[in-house]
Amino acid sequence: MSIAVIQMVSQDDLLANLRQAGRLLERAASGGARLAVLPENFAAMGRRDAARIGLDEALGRGPILPWLKRTARDLKLWIVAGTLPLPPADTPHGKACACSLLIDEDGEIAARYDKLHLFDVDVSDNRGRYRESDDYASGDRVVVADTPVGRVGLTVCYDLRFPELYSALRAEGAQLISAPSAFTAVTGAAHWEVLIRARAIETQCYVLAAAQGGLHPGPRETHGHAAIVDPWGRILAEQAQGEGVLLATRDADEQASIRTRMPVFTHRRFFSQDAVRPAHLLE
Repeated sequence: MSIAVIQMVSQDDLLANLRQAGRLLERAASGGARLAVLPENFAAMGRRDAARIGLDEALGRGPILPWLKRTARDLKLWIVAGTLPLPPADTPHGKACACSLLIDEDGEIAARYDKLHLFDVDVSDNRGRYRESDDYASGDRVVVADTPVGRVGLTVCYDLRFPELYSALRAEGAQLISAPSAFTAVTGAAHWEVLIRARAIETQCYVLAAAQGGLHPGPRETHGHAAIVDPWGRILAEQAQGEGVLLATRDADEQASIRTRMPVFTHRRFFSQDAVRPAHLLE
């Protein structure tokens, strides 16, 4: 079963972003993909009205959710919808979450993941300061779902820096992990490839690292380099900058062989606080 990872250069025009995403998803489907991953903020990059967008979507008057469901049905394609702003399901008027939805080929929502780790950092670029928590609330759960290409764990961008989340996804049976992202040019150049390969190697999962790759309003520059990484840490496909569609096939037999030959999950050790002692107590 083929999988697709999409790179975009989304702007602040929501409807134009949807048209661009639609063209790229059509390419993915025509290339034989059963599952495609869109990047973070694929529809609303650079927008500061996340709460309004999220409320409109939650109340059924926004364009993003109907478009996603219709596109999945028309293309008979499972879609990991990067991220879009959506309030918590039980609090439609609450602060938006950076939400990654899994849409099945019938246009139904198969899973929802709200980004756990919010990007509140200082970066030495022309923007300098990022405070995602100003506009978004964080999620509180790990999400894994079955798809035609295997069991998929859902993550988003900054989550890549927290390996315990990826270990939890593997423990829940993940075989592939989506990581729709919008890494800055500075942090991406320093850490992107190392992180996506490390998360694949340690979990022995395929990492589906969709990305934004170019210049956006703000001003903001994203690193790009969307990639598909296999469970051995090999980059199977990569797009440096600009929009593109990457295709690869999951080799389930090879993945099973890797996990059998190097059974790292059966070798894990867990440490309590009592097991961690200051050096002077060991003398």
